[in-house]
Amino acid sequence: MNEWFEAERHIERAHEHYEAGRWDDAATELREALARDPSRAEWHFNLALTLEAAGRYEDAIRALNDANTLQPGDPTTLLLLGVNALRVDNPRAAATYLDAASKADPERPDPLVHLIEANTRLKDHDRAEIAFYQSVQLDPDNPAAFANIAESLIDRARYERAAYCLEQAIRLDPTQPRLHARLAAVRAELHQFDRARDLYLRELRDAPGDIETLLDLGCLLARMGRAAEASEKLRRALELDPDCAEAHFRLAELALDQQRPSDAAESLRAVLRVDPNFPGARRHLARIALDARDIPAARRPLRAELQNFRRLPKPYETHELIDLADLLLSARLPSDAAEVAGVIVDRDPHSADAWHLLAVCLFTLGKHAPGIDAERRALRLDPMRLPALHNMALACIHAGEWSRAGRLINHAQRIDPDDESLRRLRLTLRLRQAIAACRWLLGRR
Repeated sequence: MNEWFEAERHIERAHEHYEAGRWDDAATELREALARDPSRAEWHFNLALTLEAAGRYEDAIRALNDANTLQPGDPTTLLLLGVNALRVDNPRAAATYLDAASKADPERPDPLVHLIEANTRLKDHDRAEIAFYQSVQLDPDNPAAFANIAESLIDRARYERAAYCLEQAIRLDPTQPRLHARLAAVRAELHQFDRARDLYLRELRDAPGDIETLLDLGCLLARMGRAAEASEKLRRALELDPDCAEAHFRLAELALDQQRPSDAAESLRAVLRVDPNFPGARRHLARIALDARDIPAARRPLRAELQNFRRLPKPYETHELIDLADLLLSARLPSDAAEVAGVIVDRDPHSADAWHLLAVCLFTLGKHAPGIDAERRALRLDPMRLPALHNMALACIHAGEWSRAGRLINHAQRIDPDDESLRRLRLTLRLRQAIAACRWLLGRR
């Protein structure tokens, strides 16, 4: 009886702390109560709410799982498990919880609204749309449903429909954060730049310190050719957060657009001081050095980028790897470039671009046989690819395969009769044939 009384006192104190916003104290009291009686599902649930309020989402999930074990199938517990799984970037688990919550309470729209987001993050847009239509049947005026399906539509580049859904969300609840900014981004994709600018400014009137909106508006203004205004917005973001790596990076891009490489390099160094692994910063620095024909200066950031790639290859998109390999080639590091190109080929063996890039690396290394094999693969995937035809013809010339080289050049010139490099290549072929013929004649004497 005494243990029960002590547990209830801890619960009362936990409630007082929770109401006062003292989350850690509330969690401590709830754990004291659970130590005396761990069988109370509602106390585990309250602990989860407290941890969630403190931003400790992983801990909240553990507490919710304890509650769900003691009281299986409770729709609210399942809903919160799904919501917190989304917060910790686990959309697959979120979809499972939210689907179970929806089945446990089919008349409740909330699980379906969050299920739209979970399926969008999983790129399962068909299921996202199904969840959307089911949710609006239950609640046709739910702004979050329209906002969430808009993200799915944006991901599929269906911007007109996304704009409509965002406008509906704004109509239903104009106070939701960043709705105007998201609509602005969609209008920008539709090249409605003035409308996009007005929407960003509308968002900033409500949230003048929103750094993300300032960054987006700065990028839009740069796109519109309004460099001075773009710079002002980006610097305003830095006033609010001097360690905002993205603001430094956008200023670097703006400086590059304006042909100010030294200013761009300064901003990029600021990026790397704040975030040594910021995507693209080292590659931009290397590109600036290469433009200045400073190979040693280009190699330093490229080698650091390569080291980071070897340590964490997954975050790199294919287009980033292609850029890295191209830069490594330009910095006369063909072996490293071939390593990166090999990873690209492994990721996407059906990409003619990847096979051609690998072939260029191998040719540069003097590995003609594997280079020819890689270029053949590129041509099988894209028989009209002029650079691959050019390289194959050149390799055949070096190997003394005159007839095959001629056929490849003829095929390439049918694709582009005005290509000057092909004309030079044909001249090289004729010259090599003539030299070979002379040597043969001299050898007979």
